[in-house]
Amino acid sequence: MMKLYNSGSFFDEMLDGDQPKPHYRSFYRKLSAFTEEQLEEKYQQAQSSFLRQGITFTVYGAQGGTERTMPFDFVPIIIPHEQWNLIETGMKQRVKALNCFLQDVYNKQLIVKDGIIPRNLIEQNPFYYPEMLGVQVPINNHIFLAGIDLIRDENGVYRVLEDNLRNPSGISYVFQNRYVMKEVYPEFFSKHTIQSLEKQMAIMKKALLSHRPPALQARGEPKAVLLTAGMYNSAYYDHVFLAQQLNIQLVEGRDLIVQDFKVYMKTIYGLEQIDIIYRRIDDDFLDPTVFREDSLLGVPHLIEAYKAGNIAILNAVGNGVADDKAMYAYVPDMIRYYLHEEPIIENVTTYHLDDDRQRAWVLDHLHELVIKNVSASGGYDMLIGPHASTEEIASFYEKIVKHPKQYIAQPTIQLSRAPAYQQGKFYPCHVDLRVYVMNGVDIFVLPGGLSRVALQEGSLIVNSSQGGGAKDTWILKEELQHAKSSSRRTILDGKI
Repeated sequence: MMKLYNSGSFFDEMLDGDQPKPHYRSFYRKLSAFTEEQLEEKYQQAQSSFLRQGITFTVYGAQGGTERTMPFDFVPIIIPHEQWNLIETGMKQRVKALNCFLQDVYNKQLIVKDGIIPRNLIEQNPFYYPEMLGVQVPINNHIFLAGIDLIRDENGVYRVLEDNLRNPSGISYVFQNRYVMKEVYPEFFSKHTIQSLEKQMAIMKKALLSHRPPALQARGEPKAVLLTAGMYNSAYYDHVFLAQQLNIQLVEGRDLIVQDFKVYMKTIYGLEQIDIIYRRIDDDFLDPTVFREDSLLGVPHLIEAYKAGNIAILNAVGNGVADDKAMYAYVPDMIRYYLHEEPIIENVTTYHLDDDRQRAWVLDHLHELVIKNVSASGGYDMLIGPHASTEEIASFYEKIVKHPKQYIAQPTIQLSRAPAYQQGKFYPCHVDLRVYVMNGVDIFVLPGGLSRVALQEGSLIVNSSQGGGAKDTWILKEELQHAKSSSRRTILDGKI
C-alpha cells in the first residue's frame, strides 16, 4: 500500500495536507491499489524502457562515463484544463512579445529609442550580433521553438523562471516519457481523458516548413535539414529524435557546402540545394568566416547565403540577446510596449547588480537570495543563499563586486513539490515545467511540456546534469471534466 506524506507549508502539486487534490483523486486511488511489489515492478518497467530505447543525455566531464539514461519518475504531474489554458495563453503572449523585441532590436530599435530598455544592455550583450542588423528573417519570425521554464511559488502561482530562445532541448523526452507511461498505465490513456501528443510533430513540421527563405520561388515543399554538432553533443539524442520524427535529414557541418550564396547538401547523387536549416549548434560555431574562425562544426559562408535570402536558419541567429538572464527582467515591459497588454504569467522578482542601490542591498542579503550568472545555464555558477556555506557566500560576494553585470539576484522561491517514487518509497521533490512553444505562421503550445524534478530530496536544482529527472505531464481534456458518472471512462477529475 502506498504511503505518501503531508504537504505541510509547501504547495504540493498532488496533495492538500495528506489528501489528494480533486484532479488527482482517480490517479491516487489507482496508485493506492498497487502493492509494494507492483509499484516496484512499474518503477523497474519504466527505467528499463528508457534503457532499451537508448534514451540518453551527455554530462560533460562526468566521472564514470558521460552517457546517462534520463532518470524518470512514474508519478505524473496532472494539470486541469483551466490551469493549462492560462499557461497556454500566457506562453503565446510572451513568445509573441519576445519575437517583436528581436525583430525590433535587429532593425529600428524603437524600444531602445523610447527608453524602455537600456542601450548598453543590448550592445554589451555577448549574444547580440550586429552582423544581423537589417537581415530579413522569414515571416519576421526569430523564434521557431521556445522553451519557457515555469515554477509555482508557495501559493501555487505560476511564474516564468527563464526563457530559452536559442536551442531549447528536451522536447524528445516529452514524447518518450509519454511512451513509457502508456506502457506503465495503459488504462488511463485508453480512455482518452488526457490530451494526446500524437499530432504535435505534424504541427511542428508545418511550423518549420512555413519559414520559406525570401528568395525561394513558389514551388514544392522546401527542403529542410537538422544541423547537429554530432554525437558528442549533450542533446544529441534530442537531435536524432527530432530529425526522425520530422522526417528531415540529420546533417553535420561537413555535410553542407555554400556555393553562389546557396546552401547544398552533399549526397551520393551530387549536391542538393536546401532551403531551411533547423540548427542545433550555437551562433558562434555556425560560420567560421563570420564568427569563431576555429569552428569545425559550422559551414563557411553560411551567413552570406542567409543574408542573400537563400536559406532560413532556425532559430534565427542572435536570439540570445532576448533570453539572457539580465534581459529576462524586461520581458514584462516588452509585453506592455509591443502588445499593450499586462503579462498573464509574471516573472520572478529580479535584481540587477550593476545598479548601485540594488547591488548594495543584495550584498547584505546574499544568505536569503539566489544568485545567477547571466551567461551560465544548467544550474552552474549559481548560489542558493539559504543552503550555502559561509565560504560559498564569501566567494559570490567577491564575484559580484568584481563583475556586477555578470550576475542577477532573485528571492528564494519556495518551489512547489510533487511525490516521486525511488528506492521503494514516495517522497516530496521540487519540480518545474518547461513549456515548448512552436512558432510559424501561427503559434502552438505543446500540451504539457517537460516536468523536471529534483530527485535528490531537498534539492532545488532540477537539471538532469545535476541529478534531476523527468516526469510525464498530463493535461486533462476540457469536455471530460464534466463527464457524467454513468460513463465507464476512467476520469481524472476525482468524480469517478
